[in-house]
Amino acid sequence: MPPSVRTVSIPFANLKERGRDLSGKIEEGLGPDGLGIISISGVPDFPALRRTLLHLAPKVANLPEDVKKGLEDPDSRYNFGWSHGKEKLESGKLDTFKGSYYANPILDVPTADDVLVSRYPSYCRPNIWPADHLPELEIAFKALGKLMLEVGLMLARHCDLYVMQHGVGPYDGESLEQTISRSRCHKGRLLYYFPRQFSTQKEDGDSVSSWCGWHTDHGSLTGLTCGLFMKTSVEVPCPDSAAGLYIRTRDDRVVKVTFGEDELAYQIGETTEILSRGRLCATPHCVQAPSGVNASNVERSTFAMFMQPDWNETLNFPSEIPYHQELIPPNGALTFGEYSERLVNKYYQGKT
Repeated sequence: MPPSVRTVSIPFANLKERGRDLSGKIEEGLGPDGLGIISISGVPDFPALRRTLLHLAPKVANLPEDVKKGLEDPDSRYNFGWSHGKEKLESGKLDTFKGSYYANPILDVPTADDVLVSRYPSYCRPNIWPADHLPELEIAFKALGKLMLEVGLMLARHCDLYVMQHGVGPYDGESLEQTISRSRCHKGRLLYYFPRQFSTQKEDGDSVSSWCGWHTDHGSLTGLTCGLFMKTSVEVPCPDSAAGLYIRTRDDRVVKVTFGEDELAYQIGETTEILSRGRLCATPHCVQAPSGVNASNVERSTFAMFMQPDWNETLNFPSEIPYHQELIPPNGALTFGEYSERLVNKYYQGKT
């Protein structure tokens, strides 16, 4: 079994001091030799907001099928509202293990421009909320998403200071903090992993990437909560010590990464690695499901907040960072919307 490593952690009281030097912690967690993840402890109100939202995930998943159908948005490639069984696992099978609820916690209607809505539907379409069936979802989703953005902006400022200390100077364009703060296309994802029956036999769900395949986030910064496990509607500890978040290190080792349930974790996205010229590093990661008899009938909920540049934000891609070079025009400049379009077309030919 891969070794287990605790995230580098920063107390919220230190993070919110704008002038404090946290470059050592930033480098250790997010720099070239880091795991690309850092956690923040002691965030006011976070434990209660996390628990409130994560307890709603099974309620969403257990809404009547006709209600959930009305909460789907196929025109956004199921990037708003309810999504279940629309994504493929690494095996090529449709992923029916988990359901997701997507929304922009900051803006219900990111733009009224029909041309933009048509071109960038996964960012620009309006939110869908189950106002008649679960009105508390909108309140809890927005409250946690906004808090994760606020704390993410504080972390982004310290990331900017670290990058400038290392000779890159101001980013080409703007800082990570400014890029995130003016974006209209942040996206929250409430995830619910359905309870399953397990035997002592090995099965498809037992690989290290069984719950979420290996991938690197392509945005700026991703906020993560610790998963919440329940059995017959009662909170339980994780039933399998091997389950959880795994990261592939820069020297190609795989490690299991842990952080406390009352800590808020942040991972660097590929766009930030590119714009910081590799001073801040994104890492491939996956999630392993619990397996074995103890995991039978256990459900899991979690929440991710994807902070990314605005679709209209021009990104200047330095030639020395080799990601997706075939997508970048000769002048090295694309808007984030254009870049995302090209990435999606690279990975998902045609509409899913």
